[in-house]
Amino acid sequence: MPADFTIVIPARYGSTRLPGKPLLEIGGKPMIAHVCERALEAGAAEVVVATDDTRIAEAVDGLPVTAMLTRPEHASGTERLAEVAERRAWGDDTIVVNLQGDEPFMDAALLRALAAALGRRADCPVATLAAPIHRPEEIFDPNVVKVVTDGESRALYFSRAAVPWDRESFAEGRAAPMPGQGMPYRRHIGVYAYTAAYLRRYVDLAPSPLEHIERLEQLRILWHGDRILVVPVEGAPAPGVDTAADLERAERHLAGRTP
Repeated sequence: MPADFTIVIPARYGSTRLPGKPLLEIGGKPMIAHVCERALEAGAAEVVVATDDTRIAEAVDGLPVTAMLTRPEHASGTERLAEVAERRAWGDDTIVVNLQGDEPFMDAALLRALAAALGRRADCPVATLAAPIHRPEEIFDPNVVKVVTDGESRALYFSRAAVPWDRESFAEGRAAPMPGQGMPYRRHIGVYAYTAAYLRRYVDLAPSPLEHIERLEQLRILWHGDRILVVPVEGAPAPGVDTAADLERAERHLAGRTP
């Protein structure tokens, strides 16, 4: 694992569907504290909570992490990471993992695998994760983002549509081949690792038409000709928290994990 593997947790107070989300409690503890624990389990050399609100910074006081107040106008978590990288003066080769502040059950092993994979690939400044799709209906679910890669595991495209399109099977009304039966369909897991140098480049990239159409920010990277390494994993982590229903599900999930 790279010695300079770092995790930044962007945590914004404002949320259209769930205001104050990082501070909402799961099992009697703020969600952001759970996320910090997952980051610390991953063995990062440094964990930084990048927030726009002092209440979130105060919620992680006492944990072995650094809380940093960042500018409120950032349009994405990636931009918030870039500010942290610049202010911390991280070297160009520093690997920075973006762990969203609403992922309280992220598998620490996935974070380690992501950082290690990026460290081995000088041809890719960005890495992300993908897992096999096991249910055919997910291929056509626009909420499940699909990814296809080239022969070197570099992303060719991300889409909410069914890609690759299985012309023969779909024309005959059959489900597409599943893992073990041909080309595996893979769902994108929205966790990223970047080099600090690429974060500095990213903030200067113009938004792309494709990202607006698909509502997928990572398409900006491909649009500008940069490469994303897609790291295969066996299964997706428990879903993050976006809504009140997700929060209730998270409580049940935690209760099931706790002896």
